[in-house]
Amino acid sequence: MARWVKAGVIESRFEGDRVSQVMKEAGIPYMINSFLDTAYDGLYVPQKGWGRVMVPEEFCEKAEKIVAEVKMFFQEEEKDETE
Repeated sequence: MARWVKAGVIESRFEGDRVSQVMKEAGIPYMINSFLDTAYDGLYVPQKGWGRVMVPEEFCEKAEKIVAEVKMFFQEEEKDETE
């Protein structure tokens, strides 16, 4: 049984959707654990991020690159919107 490790933190549900899509296309098994807690109305999201991406250890390096690329895309898109 594979050991699952954290491949990155995502900042929004939209980043999570994009990461999910790319992971499926790459054939990487993954889980996304959301930090969103409705009881606390998302209190911890600004501190921890929206969620974390977990993958089997052998896929960690590739998954970390995917998460970083998706985050970069969203940051560039956000930058374009503010200019």
